[in-house]
Amino acid sequence: MKLFDHPSRIDRSRYDRMAPAVTAALSALGKAVDDSRLDKSLTKLMKLRASQINGCAFCVQYHLNVARKLGVSSAKLDLVAAWRDAGVFSAREQAALAWTEALTLMAGNSVSDAVYVELQGQFSESEIAFLTAAVGTINVWNRIAGALHFAPPVVSEPIVPGDEQ
Repeated sequence: MKLFDHPSRIDRSRYDRMAPAVTAALSALGKAVDDSRLDKSLTKLMKLRASQINGCAFCVQYHLNVARKLGVSSAKLDLVAAWRDAGVFSAREQAALAWTEALTLMAGNSVSDAVYVELQGQFSESEIAFLTAAVGTINVWNRIAGALHFAPPVVSEPIVPGDEQ
């Protein structure tokens, strides 16, 4: 029995071959966020949360794999979907997760001033710019990988440097 029975419409490697400029552009955005010195564990939690909201199995599994390799605690990974009530996230992580949710769900709601003020209390303007780019980038990947049903990567699959989402 396969873990995921949903058929891939276009698999990840074929997509990368058909649209290399798209993959390169999104990888460049991911590298810019990584180079910003934001904590990679924090951005992985954000990407995981956005991927959960968007229902992207590939991205959920991908970011779980990377987060585990970075040493993100199991408690945080297990509870990120219920982060508000979990009691294991710092004020900084909570502000970033609230921002992630607000931006990911902004089609139905405006991004509130209260969420932004909370974010400003934890992050510099430069950090906010990169947090926003991280959320935007993962939402694009979610739409590509989710719509095309990319098969989730196996847990033991190596993470290729520069292949970061």
